[in-house]
This record gives sequence, C-alpha cells and structure tokens, in this order.
Amino acid sequence: MFKEYIISHRDEMLQDLAKMIKIPSKLEGYDNLEYPFGKNIDNALNEFLKIAENLGFKTKNIDKHCGYVEFGEGKEIVGIIGHLDVVPEGEGWTYPPFELTIKDDILYGRGTTDDKGPVIASLYAMKAVMENAAVHKRVRLIVGLNEENDWKCIKYYKEHEEMPTIGFSPDADFPCIYSEKALLTVYTEEKYEENDKIRIKEIDCKDNRVNVVPKYCAVKLEVNSHIAPELKELLLSKVSENVSFTKTENFFYIETRGIQAHAAHPELGKNAISKMIMILNEICNRFDVEEKTIKLLATKIRNETNGESLGIKHPNKELGDLTLNLARLELKEGNIKSAMNLRIPGDIDLAEIKEKITKSFNTIKIKFVGEKPALYIPKDNSLVQLLCKIYNEYTGENKEPLAIGGATYARAFKNCVSFGAARPEESDMCHQVDEYITMKNLLDACNMYALAIYELAK
Repeated sequence: MFKEYIISHRDEMLQDLAKMIKIPSKLEGYDNLEYPFGKNIDNALNEFLKIAENLGFKTKNIDKHCGYVEFGEGKEIVGIIGHLDVVPEGEGWTYPPFELTIKDDILYGRGTTDDKGPVIASLYAMKAVMENAAVHKRVRLIVGLNEENDWKCIKYYKEHEEMPTIGFSPDADFPCIYSEKALLTVYTEEKYEENDKIRIKEIDCKDNRVNVVPKYCAVKLEVNSHIAPELKELLLSKVSENVSFTKTENFFYIETRGIQAHAAHPELGKNAISKMIMILNEICNRFDVEEKTIKLLATKIRNETNGESLGIKHPNKELGDLTLNLARLELKEGNIKSAMNLRIPGDIDLAEIKEKITKSFNTIKIKFVGEKPALYIPKDNSLVQLLCKIYNEYTGENKEPLAIGGATYARAFKNCVSFGAARPEESDMCHQVDEYITMKNLLDACNMYALAIYELAK
C-alpha cells in the first residue's frame, strides 16, 4: 500500500538519517540550565524538528526536554515513541561512528538501530500515510532525549502534554514485544582500607554506562617488594588476548578487555570488569588481603545470565532470565564504588530482589536507583495481535510476540508496546561497536510502521 512511495523517497530518508547520525547526541550531564541534556542532544532535537517541518508536519519543542511531530485531526492520538540520544561510541570502530557509512547495503553509525534509524523510518512512514491515506486521529511521533539514562525527558512530557491513546515504540524487535523486564541499578560504596601488602591506587573503566557491558578495565596496584615475584608469577598465568599487565618498580598495571554489548543481553558481550574482579579476588585470596567489595562482587558475577548468585527462582522461563551486568568499578575519594544493572523478569517481585541484595551486602553501603517496573501485556491483547499480524503478513513469516530484557518507552504509556525495528533472527547491534542496520530492514520497518499507523488511525 505504501511501498512505492517509500522506495521513491529512499534517498531523502538516507540523507536525513545521515544528518542525525552526524550529531554525537550523548548525555553531557544535567548541570547546564540552557541545555537539559547537553548542547549536542539539543542540536539533535532541533535538527530532527527541522527535518519534520520540511516534510510538512506540525512540530513542537517541549522546553528542550523532548519534542513531537504530528499530523491529522481528532481527539485520539496514535503515539509513536522513540529517542534521539545515543550511548557513547566506544573504541574499535571500523567506520567513523558519527558518520553514516553505507557499504554493501549496510548502514553503519551510532544510532542507526538505536534509535535514530527507526525514528527516521517512523517519520517517513507518517509521511507516506499522510500523503496516501485518510486517517481520523492525530498521529504523533514523540522523541525523547534521555532514554539511555534516566528518562527525565518522558517524565517531563507526561507532566506537560497529552497522552497517546494507543501506540508503539520503534525501539526493540519485531514482530512485537509483549513483555519487558523490570530494571534496577545497584550502587555500592565501601571505604577503602589500605593494607601493608597490596594497595589499589587507581581504577579506570572509561566511565562505562550502566546499560552497557564494559569492554575495558585497568587497575594500578602498589605492591610490597617481598610479594612482587609471586604476584608476577600469578599474573603471568592469567595473560591472554584479554588480559595483560606491566610492572614498574613497585607498581603493577593490570588491563582486562572484553566485548561491548547491551546490558539487556550480557551474554552477547564479555565483561572486562567482571574479569578484573575475578583476578583481584584471586590476588586477595592468595595474599590473605581482606577486601569486602571485591569478594562480594566476585560471588555475584559468577552467573550473570541466570540469577543463581542472587538465590532467585522464577517459574516462567518464557519471560527470560534474571541478568546482572557489573557496569562500573572505581576508587574515588577513598571509597571503592561499583554499579550493577539488573534485568528482572516480570514474575519476580522487585521487593524480593532488593531484600536479597540488601542482606548479601549487609556490611557495605548500597543504593537502589533507576527502578522501572516490568511491562506485561497478554499475548491475546488486540494491539499485540494487530502488530504481529502486520509483521507476519508483510514478511510471510509466522512469528509469536517476544519477551525482552531491554526497556523501551512503551512501558511509560498505556496501550503501548514495542514494535521493531530489529529482526528477531539477526544480531542485536544496540550499544555495540560498528552498530548498523541493513538497508532492507530500514525500508521494511518503514513500510510496516506505515501499515501500523494506518490501521491504528483509520
């Protein structure tokens, strides 16, 4: 119904996506009164609204916290909720992360899949419907600017604007998401007590985000000379392509490397901090050094993808595993601090999780932040059924709705679920180095979004 129109506007869509990818819209802190999330994120919002205006849409900048694009008339609103902020690029890209590179019909760049590519696809889907069909509701594309962190943008939207009546978020997987895990981040803090054998002097994890599996960790140890030979022997046994160390007169510098991935799928990455914790714990045990944070973290990260280390069981395995991502480790102002991001299936009580963690870290200061309840909508819900039908009829497949570990804006609104743009059988490139979306998937998503908008708004 909309295919020819979308194909005919492919080049304009790619040009507009390139404009968005070019802007490094990473969070720059909350201390700038003029730009709530930083100048680059503000630039991304302004550029996107300018693109939408040029396409003929009504637009609104909501006090630099978020914005929306709209067409149509009526009391009811079909909402599409995406985001323009991105996680930091990380190291090791084959292509420039903030430049759209197209090679063999693959589109590389930070945000191509999370979430600038799907947002641009949604915008052109709206254009296709606006130009080729009659609708009887308003269709509003809401763009947030703080999704990768605290969702302050969507909180601000809900305090100042109308709520969608029904809708979807283009920020997960096809065919449709009926369940999203609950989120919880745990910060620990313990006063670091130096000893006369081995002293941690520095920890560097490149300021990793809590929703990213860390790919780098470095620790500087000051070591008494009488145990240095034995420590060197121990570290030599650990050396691999992911572990290295160097030694100067009284210092050992240990580096661990992993593979970056989204914290919703820790099994797709390799956690450099977890690797470092296990090495430090072995060192502490070997030389009889008491370090509570290191020891406790070592017991919690042995089973990152099944929750056994927290002593939690849950009956509905279809909702996925309880996962834990050790995302940060630092030595700051005389304290050892860590941050762990948990993804919790909807059949597990958050209060039980917090109680278990509080008990196991009873001698260490802890703080719970970023708590987001799980999203669960029955599979036979009419919106879930409609979106699955659109996907299956378009692709000729017969896929069932999915449960995921990621958190999307869908859980922030009633009658809203996530719908694409990733394909279930393909690699999840969210938050990864060399993030990409294929040309086919981008165009297919645009077509399916147009069909969904039409069906929901007609």
